[in-house]
Amino acid sequence: MPELVTSFEDLVARAAAVPRPVVLVDGGSGAGKTSLGERLAPALGAQLVSLDDIYPGWDGLEAGSAAVVADVLRSEDPGWRGWDWTTQQPGIWHPVDPARPLVVEGCGALSRAARRLATLGVWVELDAASRRRRALARDGDAYAPHWDRWARQEAAFAAREHPHLHADVTWPVTRAPHPQPRRWSSSSSMPK
Repeated sequence: MPELVTSFEDLVARAAAVPRPVVLVDGGSGAGKTSLGERLAPALGAQLVSLDDIYPGWDGLEAGSAAVVADVLRSEDPGWRGWDWTTQQPGIWHPVDPARPLVVEGCGALSRAARRLATLGVWVELDAASRRRRALARDGDAYAPHWDRWARQEAAFAAREHPHLHADVTWPVTRAPHPQPRRWSSSSSMPK
């Protein structure tokens, strides 16, 4: 059973207990994975990989999850191929420095195979109603027509992989503040 961690300092200390932390942050859409990853990566001096930049379209959760193992966490020439949401085509290759700490965040990050390659798994917990409200407030009309479609992929992944059980720690989101609109990375062209 994952340990409940509510202090960010405790989470950082847990992640930094090894020389080169590799942290997987997973949870349902709108739970706060990106916010946590954006805080955790600089605290660890880590590279941050967001699966939102990798998913090949709205039906791409499984492919994004597979890319964590096949590309991001592989021992030789690790990295990830971006997805151009405008052209619906693969984008450029982004290398990952295998000597630096790494945080990978996104739905599907915490598969059984990926967990074996990481030093820490984090499950971000928030109830479904709050997650939906946060995700739609964050992404608005770009996400609303795809919510159910994405939720089915999350449910299928959860039924097969049980990511919350592969986590070392659970990060409960006790407050569900109104999120800011998403600030997509410079490599992402996901619709806003």
